[in-house]
Amino acid sequence: MRFDTILAVDWSARNSPSPAKPTKDAIWIGIATREGAEEPVYLRTRAAAIDWIARRIDVERAAGRRILIGFDFAFCWPRGLARALTGRDEALALWDWLAARIEDADDNASNRFDVAEAINAALPGTGPFWSKSHRDRHPAIPYKDTRDGHGLPERRATDAGGAFPVWQLAGAGAVGSQSLLGVPRLAALRAGTGAQVWPFDTGGQVPEADVVIAEIYPGLFRDRVAAAIKTDEVPDRAQVRVTATHLSDLDRKGDLARLMDLSAAPREVVVEEGWVLGLPFEAPATPLRNDCFALPPGVDWTPVDVALDRLRAGLDPVAGIESVAADRAGGRILAEPVHAVRDNPNVANSAVDGYAFAFSEGPQDLALQSGRAAAGAPFDGTVAPGHALRILTGAAVPEGADTVVLQEDVTRDGDRLRFAAGLKRGRNIRPVAEDFAKGDTLLAAGHRLRAPDLALLAASGQARVHVRAPLRVAVMSTGDELGPDGTPDANRPMLLSLIERWGMQAIDLGIVPDRAEAVRAALDRGAEAQAILTTGGASAGDEDHVSATLRAADALTTWRIAVKPGRPLAMGLWRGVPVFGLPGNPVAALVCALIFARPALMRLAGADWTAPQGITLPAAFTKAKKPGRREYLRARIEDGAVHVYPSEGSGRIRGLSWAEGLCELPDGALDVTPGTPVTFLPYAAFDL
Repeated sequence: MRFDTILAVDWSARNSPSPAKPTKDAIWIGIATREGAEEPVYLRTRAAAIDWIARRIDVERAAGRRILIGFDFAFCWPRGLARALTGRDEALALWDWLAARIEDADDNASNRFDVAEAINAALPGTGPFWSKSHRDRHPAIPYKDTRDGHGLPERRATDAGGAFPVWQLAGAGAVGSQSLLGVPRLAALRAGTGAQVWPFDTGGQVPEADVVIAEIYPGLFRDRVAAAIKTDEVPDRAQVRVTATHLSDLDRKGDLARLMDLSAAPREVVVEEGWVLGLPFEAPATPLRNDCFALPPGVDWTPVDVALDRLRAGLDPVAGIESVAADRAGGRILAEPVHAVRDNPNVANSAVDGYAFAFSEGPQDLALQSGRAAAGAPFDGTVAPGHALRILTGAAVPEGADTVVLQEDVTRDGDRLRFAAGLKRGRNIRPVAEDFAKGDTLLAAGHRLRAPDLALLAASGQARVHVRAPLRVAVMSTGDELGPDGTPDANRPMLLSLIERWGMQAIDLGIVPDRAEAVRAALDRGAEAQAILTTGGASAGDEDHVSATLRAADALTTWRIAVKPGRPLAMGLWRGVPVFGLPGNPVAALVCALIFARPALMRLAGADWTAPQGITLPAAFTKAKKPGRREYLRARIEDGAVHVYPSEGSGRIRGLSWAEGLCELPDGALDVTPGTPVTFLPYAAFDL
């Protein structure tokens, strides 16, 4: 756990002390520790609450414990206010500005409406603060929401889920007064204790200080509170009790550190507006630019590498983000970096079966101490000077020992152990964090998780990870000749299988007739996905309705790629969704899908750009290749050499199944004879 103690504070903006009898709309503090929950504390004034918290900080620090304190009011206002009042886009600058102006007496009397009125007067228009306790006071604060022209947003980014705007100062559900009176108190608490305020003091990183202050919103856990409230319990009491316990549970599972990592958040969140702890941050998907498939001016034939570079530069991830259990995340793409929750190993342990002792120079003659240390069953005691303890592989090294001698190197005579000199201090011990340390970055965003990665996640204590949702890819074939009574559709089953093999969600749009209205309707259905693959109709013929439909909507770029097989590749955006128009020939469709569609789709899915890794092997064939186009031949390996399918005809579908991969021949001319080095791209390089 990152924190030993967690406090959840329900703040209050009362103008006088709360009643002596515990009630709602007062200050309550929920407490959760490693040992469990404590009884919530009821406090009648803000001054008393801050004094109590300061004393609790002293107690926790004296015991060497780390404490997180969550307050249920907004730590700042929507972007723009800090700069308007302080000249700086920084929440903490606004904290100091307010601390110099807010007066909040020990009996809860305050001047918050005076300060809000002064802020309104300093800004253009009417507002932004509104609502007040007396209609006839503070004329610069509207009694009803008649604000206009003040130029500031209504909500912060973190409030988009429906929290009340922090501009409202009074009335049912209002939270503005809590912030005006809470922020100056926190500024003083921060100055007096050296606490870190998350995320302002941490730059969006997970805090390392022993005292951390964070904004919370117990409404996030409303269902938990409703399920846990006791008969006749004050709702506010139940709220802080459940919130503190739930945050502690998140910390125990390793999820709290993940929620505190705002490394992907923009500066206005991290520095100016803040974020509610417990609310996952998801970077909004970047919409594709209308010119993402545009070619450089004057380009006619596009070399393969140029086409791939253009795709790479023009595409960004569009798949959403979700949290999944780490042990069920195989094949998923990380949406954010993974950091270790624990050291590995988290205790120094033995690398061998042997005997643990305190190192000294020279040959050793030690007494065998009773007991032993085993993995999962540590020795409950200290190894005495001049003694050695039996220890097994993986067992925690007991106190009093710093070296382990291998059992094969020991001569045992009754209860005496002897072994020669030459052993070094610390030998045969795996030190703490030998593999990785808590907080280390283990895996980067964009990495597709494999089975070995799940082992790493488990070892690092990662219970859940943020991954990209599977990219939704719609697939359709076009052509009147296709169907039960005509030519079998070989492309669609092949492409649907590819999509699923790549960890994406395949959506079958079926066979579409060669009619413009049918193609348009199919594209409309496909636009509910995040990418569309079509085969056929991508050229410039009379019946090429895919390219014609995209062209009519001014959404087409025809790439004449210098590749064989393939060449014409239609690219476009239909209702903002990328369309990849592949050739209708099955061999060309597969080659273009592997070489062009796969890296583009993986990028849209949130993965790093993926180029297939080829191997160089001697050719077992003869071919005089002409310059101008890169060629991909169906190939397989026999006796360490690359053999190609006897026919290069694009209609020879049998060759796709015969092959084990593709033989890639370069753009220039090449005379291939047996023994000539060539590049072989195994199907496995394309995740097939």
